[in-house]
Amino acid sequence: MFLSPRWIALLLATLITSITLAFLSFVPEVSMGMLFVAGISCFGCSFFFTFYTIDILVFREVNLIYKSIQKLKIQDFHIPRKSLLKSVNPLKKLNREISNYVSRKQEEIEELKRMELFRREFLADVSHELKTPIFAAQGFVHTLLDGAKDDPVVATRFLKKAAKSLDGLDALVRDLVVLTQVESGDLKMQFEEVDLLQITEEIIEQLEEKAKKRETKIVIKPKNLEECRVIADYQRITQVMTNFIDNAIKYGKDKGKVEIEFEEDKKSFTISIEDNGPGIPQEHLYRIFERFYRVDKSRSRETGGTGLGLAIVKHILNAHETGINVTSKVDKGTRFTFKLPKAEKEIH
Repeated sequence: MFLSPRWIALLLATLITSITLAFLSFVPEVSMGMLFVAGISCFGCSFFFTFYTIDILVFREVNLIYKSIQKLKIQDFHIPRKSLLKSVNPLKKLNREISNYVSRKQEEIEELKRMELFRREFLADVSHELKTPIFAAQGFVHTLLDGAKDDPVVATRFLKKAAKSLDGLDALVRDLVVLTQVESGDLKMQFEEVDLLQITEEIIEQLEEKAKKRETKIVIKPKNLEECRVIADYQRITQVMTNFIDNAIKYGKDKGKVEIEFEEDKKSFTISIEDNGPGIPQEHLYRIFERFYRVDKSRSRETGGTGLGLAIVKHILNAHETGINVTSKVDKGTRFTFKLPKAEKEIH
């Protein structure tokens, strides 16, 4: 029950007056007139003293603390002061606000701890990823300077290796720039009507040599699909599809199969990219979209890549207001699925 200082003072004054009159009534010399005067005096003094104590010394001070918390919470230092008697019990309000404030601050502290851990891990990962190609290129160059340059065959081989390391470094820096721009919102999407089927076919042509080396068969389903017109950013959705198809070839098994399926409904297309490779263990599935996270670190480094591809893909699709669903079974394969809105057909 919420009580104002006036009601509390009234109840206490009534209680004190009743007790006082009860005791005085047992004194023989006390007349009814004296009891009446004593009751009025006791009630008045008790009421005003209690009211002053609760209202001025407790309620108003607590209410000021509560209002200060409100000001801090909404960062507004011009809140008009409401009447205390018209508000609910400020002690309860203060207790509720402090509890909520503490809960929010605890959540913020946990988030800051998580971000600090993420920052340390990210810096360690970036340092490691940058160090590997730099040290490799540095080793090849110093070897050439130490005399290997005099042998044309050795010099050419070492220069190619140094160039490959620097190409990897360039790809890593470019991916970091793209990821930073996407996360910060600086990379604006240019949404337009695109034919995702045509984009996919062009990507398959670009990756044809890589697929042949692993004898990987790439299939588009359904076979009779003529087009897949969706609303997307052409450059970024091309990057998404390239990453998925390239990963399916790269991490799938030799003589494997990659299926790209377009499923149409009334308002959207569901796109799935599935391979029949070794799959991803369940304990790794929720982390594969993290920066630099690799399920098999040794194999990932052999096959190349910056470790940022899926992180970039996730942010690009988030910017398209869609997400990624991934399912995988060990020794069965992995399937990535996402949706894009259909482009409205023109009416002639």
